[in-house]
Amino acid sequence: MQSSNAAKELVTETVAVPYAAASYATGSYQMAARADVVQSQYLEAEILSADPVKLVALLYRGALDAVSAARRHLKEGDIRERARRINQAYEILLELVNTLDHSAGGEMSRNLAELYVYMQAQLLAANSQQAEAPLAEVEKLLGTLIEGWKTVPVPETAANPDTPYEAISCSY
Repeated sequence: MQSSNAAKELVTETVAVPYAAASYATGSYQMAARADVVQSQYLEAEILSADPVKLVALLYRGALDAVSAARRHLKEGDIRERARRINQAYEILLELVNTLDHSAGGEMSRNLAELYVYMQAQLLAANSQQAEAPLAEVEKLLGTLIEGWKTVPVPETAANPDTPYEAISCSY
């Protein structure tokens, strides 16, 4: 990834914050507030210490969670929240497109870019048409990416936190 700081900020905003907001709706305010703080701190620490491979996995998970929530809000008729979650998934995919290293990743990174852009188009179609099918397709594609990403080896720099990260190649 070329811009890991921007990606880490995006993951913090799109993964940690929704978890915090969700727990307010499920229990007493004080218990939820305490759980939110702990969960947010844990997620933020995980994000900030993540190697590039883990960071991509977190972005995929955040996008998948956003699409799943968008499907739920579509069924519930909550237009505002559906649109917000679709935009969240769209922004994560945009970050993934922008951080691909085409010089190191070659054909694989070009294929990923095309897939990300396709998923973004499906998200826009789902939002404008208020249709579930494009969301279901994006959800399935993200699930496949998550499963495939689990096989990517962690770079050696993850074992040595003093070594600065370099862009990772998508041609494993």
